[in-house]
Amino acid sequence: ILPITDPYVVHHGALGSYATVYLDDAHTARATAILRAIPGVEQVLSREQAAATYQLPADRIGELVVLADQDTVLGRTPDWHELADVAKGLRSHGGLHEGVVPMICNRPLTDQYAERLASGQARNWDLFDFLCNGIIA
Repeated sequence: ILPITDPYVVHHGALGSYATVYLDDAHTARATAILRAIPGVEQVLSREQAAATYQLPADRIGELVVLADQDTVLGRTPDWHELADVAKGLRSHGGLHEGVVPMICNRPLTDQYAERLASGQARNWDLFDFLCNGIIA
């Protein structure tokens, strides 16, 4: 399953750098080996590995999580994706290489929040908390 299947395909063509695979446990090892052998596939993780590594909800992802490298996008089949509709170059979402998002605050942070930010552990969804609770007014 590719989570980026919205109808606005002018930038991404419904292709992304993240996919989750649902399959029977009996096929997991073979599928992992096949996926890892595909050029452009950077990581293939079990549900447990992906949940722990990337703070994903284990009950909402498949048995495997597949991440593409920075020059690769994942999709279903060539016929499924309308690449002619992509306007100016293909963008991708969901992989490791799109994960760095700058946090810009127009006020100084409290010491506690400045330490959190400096730790490198802050994520994009933490920005609202930082802006509401972590600035010096």
